[in-house]
Amino acid sequence: MILASSSPRRRELLSQAGVSFEVISPHLAEPVDLCGATPMQTAQALAYFKARAVWDSHRDRWVLGADTIVNEGGEVLGKPLDAEHARSMLRRLSSARHTVITGVALLGPGGRRSIMAQATGITMRRMTEQEVDQYISSGEWIGKAGAYAIQETADRFVQRVEGSFSNVVGLPMELVMNMLAREGVIA
Repeated sequence: MILASSSPRRRELLSQAGVSFEVISPHLAEPVDLCGATPMQTAQALAYFKARAVWDSHRDRWVLGADTIVNEGGEVLGKPLDAEHARSMLRRLSSARHTVITGVALLGPGGRRSIMAQATGITMRRMTEQEVDQYISSGEWIGKAGAYAIQETADRFVQRVEGSFSNVVGLPMELVMNMLAREGVIA
C-alpha cells in the first residue's frame, strides 16, 4: 500500500498499527473552496484528490489519501498561511467548540475505491493572549489545520474531545483499519 501524504503524524499512526506501507507525497495544490460542499464532502474530496494524484501513476497498488480540516461555525479552517492567520484561528477557537473532520480515500486496482470521513468534536478552553503568542512562537501551528496539533503542546488548550483522538491527529484509525480490512489490504 502507498500512503499519499507528507504528514509524519499519519505515517506514525499507520506504523503504530503495524500496517506495511510506503510513502509518496502527492504533488497538488489544495483547493480552498469546493463551491457549496459541506465540510464532510470537502474533507472527502481533498482526500480523494491526494490519493488520486498518486494512484494515477500506481494503478496496480492500493493508495490511501487523507485530509484533515477544522469546521468552526460553518467555516472550514485549513492550514494557516502565516503566523497572523494562525493567531486569528487560535483566537477564534479559544473558548469554542469546533469539529475536526478527516476525509479518507482508499483507491485500488481495477478502480476500486472507498471514500469516507469522520468527525470529532473539540472544545477548547479560553486561551490568553500570552499563551497564543507563545504557541505561535513555537512554530507548532505550521502545516496544521486549525493552527494547532493536539498531539503536541496544544493539548493543554483542549478541554474536551468527543470522538476519535487519532482523527484529530490526522487519521481516524478505527475507520482506516476497517476500510483496509474490508478491501483485503490487511488481514
